[in-house]
Amino acid sequence: MRSKTTLIIAIAVFLLIGNSIAQETSNNFKEQFLGQFNYASRVLELAKAMPAESYDWRPMDGVSSVQEVYTHIARYNFYYPQNSLGIPAPDDLNLDAIESITGKEEVVAILERSINHLKEAVNQMPVSKLSEQTELYGRTVDGQAVLMQLITHMSEHVGQSIAYARMNEVVPPWNR
Repeated sequence: MRSKTTLIIAIAVFLLIGNSIAQETSNNFKEQFLGQFNYASRVLELAKAMPAESYDWRPMDGVSSVQEVYTHIARYNFYYPQNSLGIPAPDDLNLDAIESITGKEEVVAILERSINHLKEAVNQMPVSKLSEQTELYGRTVDGQAVLMQLITHMSEHVGQSIAYARMNEVVPPWNR
């Protein structure tokens, strides 16, 4: 009887420690994600530094303009959490219309709003959401994979934005 009790206690301790480690790993992922997201969010500084007259500029026909890149980033900062994580975009926002926003002030405002929305959403997201199964582009993935896709997507367009800025003789603020 005593060995059964010892075994049950050992299993309970193992499960508690395992759960604690999993929780710590998940919390660590959120912290790491937010660190990377904050770094990529420097794109907002770049959007503010770009002159308003450059917002319509595009490197060639058929390629996104400066403002289209920024609004595309903004849209997906709302889209991924809503469609794959069940975190709704603000009620007053039409996701399908974000990429048609024009003008420096409006574009900067929606980009900033999307960044703040995502930070708040991830900060408030239960850690369990990271391991929940969901859909992303027709694939079954977990919540962590959705956030990885989001940061990959954003980083790709941050690089594009840096190239656009340099072609318009704008030095990214963090390189001055």
